[in-house]
Amino acid sequence: MAERCGEGEERIIRHRITVKGIVQGVGFRPFVYNLAEVYGLKGTVLNEGHGVLIEVEGPEEAVRAFTGEVQRRPPRLARINSLTYEVLPPCGYASFIIAASEAGEEKEALVPPDVALCADCARETFDPADRHYHYPFTNCTNCGPRFTIVRDLPYDRPRTSMAAFPMCPECAREYHDPRDRRFHAQPVACPACGPRVELVDGAGHPVPGDWRENAWELLAQGRILAVKSLGGFHLVCDARNRDALVALRRRKGRSAKPFAVMCRDLEAVERYCVVSEQEKELLLSPQAPIVVLQRRPDAGLPEELVLGLKTLGVMLPYTPLHLLLFEGPFDILVMTSGNYSELPLAKDNAAALEELGGIADYFLWHNRDIVNRCDDSLAMVVAGEIILMRRSRGYVPRPVAVPVKDGPVVLGIGGEMKNTFCLLKKNLAFASQHIGELDSIEGEENLFTSLVNFERLLGVKPEVVGYDLHPDYRSSRLAAKIPARVRYGVQHHHAHLVSCLADNGLAEPAIGVILDGTGYGLDGNLWGFEVITGDYLDFTREMHLAYIPLPGGEQAVRHPWRTAVSYLITYLGERGRRVARVLFGDRGRELEVVERLIASGFNSPLSSGCGRFFDAVTALLGVCEKNTYEGQAAIELGGLTLAPEAGKDLEPYPFRIEGEVILPAGTIAGILADTERGRDREFIATRFHNTVLAMVLEAVRRVAQRTGLNLVALSGGTWQNPYLFARAKEELARNGFRVVWHRQVPANDGGLCLGQAVIARMRALKDRG
Repeated sequence: MAERCGEGEERIIRHRITVKGIVQGVGFRPFVYNLAEVYGLKGTVLNEGHGVLIEVEGPEEAVRAFTGEVQRRPPRLARINSLTYEVLPPCGYASFIIAASEAGEEKEALVPPDVALCADCARETFDPADRHYHYPFTNCTNCGPRFTIVRDLPYDRPRTSMAAFPMCPECAREYHDPRDRRFHAQPVACPACGPRVELVDGAGHPVPGDWRENAWELLAQGRILAVKSLGGFHLVCDARNRDALVALRRRKGRSAKPFAVMCRDLEAVERYCVVSEQEKELLLSPQAPIVVLQRRPDAGLPEELVLGLKTLGVMLPYTPLHLLLFEGPFDILVMTSGNYSELPLAKDNAAALEELGGIADYFLWHNRDIVNRCDDSLAMVVAGEIILMRRSRGYVPRPVAVPVKDGPVVLGIGGEMKNTFCLLKKNLAFASQHIGELDSIEGEENLFTSLVNFERLLGVKPEVVGYDLHPDYRSSRLAAKIPARVRYGVQHHHAHLVSCLADNGLAEPAIGVILDGTGYGLDGNLWGFEVITGDYLDFTREMHLAYIPLPGGEQAVRHPWRTAVSYLITYLGERGRRVARVLFGDRGRELEVVERLIASGFNSPLSSGCGRFFDAVTALLGVCEKNTYEGQAAIELGGLTLAPEAGKDLEPYPFRIEGEVILPAGTIAGILADTERGRDREFIATRFHNTVLAMVLEAVRRVAQRTGLNLVALSGGTWQNPYLFARAKEELARNGFRVVWHRQVPANDGGLCLGQAVIARMRALKDRG
């Protein structure tokens, strides 16, 4: 690598610099090369298993300035976790070169996430004079696929799915020129040598003619297309075509869950939604997530698109293929995950034909393999904060640095819903892309395939596994199949608390306000409205919402009216029974069965879930009597609230706290009273949210008084409710508490794995002594 060392001139020194982090596939080596030229230095730079290794030689002042510049001003997409250097005698380098990559035994380089198309590549895609004109795979060092195409490290073309496409002379020239922005851009390609797009029918037969013209015509006819993107297939149709939307819902098995859309540009987004400056920045960011926006009521979009919600999940084109698709007559298209119901995202052409054949009429695919399946990320802006609801494309596999001692490699296997897993290596937590539901063979295979890919990229095998205590969680049963040295069961809400603390780089005891639907409790009941105290090792349950029976168990979760009946009878007795028969009497014998289940306790597990509390109120208001997707009732109820400023003066409903139990009898009675007075649903929904907030504030105040703790961590899926989060964040701070919330992983069960991994590491270290 280096020339033989000889006697150097006076004040000539050599630095050997090791840079770790996201430093491969982000233009780091050409950046170093060009910076060395600016300072007139000699040496080498190369990718290796640890990251990027630089040797630079020259006048001492220039070498030290160069080293400082590397650390302070790296490429835009780079993330430096550490930079170390040692001063060595000069070797007499004759020039500065970019050396061939080395594959080290221990992998510490980090794979960069996929990056949305940059402005330069977008311009070239529409420049008739450029050789990338109308090419759907135009990319450079600053954009394009990374994680979804990489097989192994170091991140070089032979270790990606681009290895199947030998570069033409023009692409090779750009690829090998350190002054070109495509220098070592591993997916570099052009129409002469790169991947190709093809439009085929449902039997896989090519459709003759121009793929774009044909796609536009098909979409105009109301047809559904399966379009292969970066991390998998999308199902695409005209978002303004009611018949197409109805057909897509029926075929996909998605009766109510809102569809995400893609808009041509920001102007189109503003035509359909209200967009703040912060939301614009998020839409245009390199991560390019789906952003939940307030829908304009006069936007003219069919009701079948969002089914009553005031919001719309919107993203902008993040590949040249998307941009080319939007050069036609459409400014808004449905762009939803290419799967049936809750099955994994389809990613391979042949599998897509089989899996999506009953949904899509035509397939727009290409011949570049997707190595790592990766759904679109989902985010929203609330009270000036970016809230991640699904962390996947654009963010994964960027790690979260957590304040834990070094120890064994740990796997947090995650939960049952919105599953993600986490590998904790040293102090870096690598949370996976969205895996989704595990209640199918396909879901299990998706988890294991993704885990094997992560293990290979990180060069690790987990020695310790953290899993959820719920005996019926498939993820917990799968944990037993992992060949690890030891396994630790982690209580669901403790994992939520620690996930939030680790997400914020905190390792101190805190009050956790954990609001979600279901988590298996230490007493065998279903917890979900929990105020706990704890740290990375242990926790104490301090306060919780009172239990109610869930008649029929999972049936009550699917049918919120059952939970409403339970609340009515539990807290209002005979009066509640009469009200239930008025509101839900049309259920006939089913209502009688529910009443008997509540009275006997048979097949009626006890729940303190905040999600079930929301379910009950939603059913009482006639908003949602059946959950067709997780959290539907709570989402629809949250959508009815007034704006936080408009609603904050509405008085909460009554409730009591006895010992460690929050009793909502007054709340249920108050809601019925407001209903009898003819109050509208928005008024009642807002008062109910204020009541939940008041319960939290009073519980936190009492726990803080008892324990002396001042740090409050908010976790659990309920905190993705914009009204509740904005109000709680403000009110807790106003009452003198330090408040933290999730910033890098979701508050819902998509962030659970981080807490599991950290707790399991700490317990393993404690047991080791």
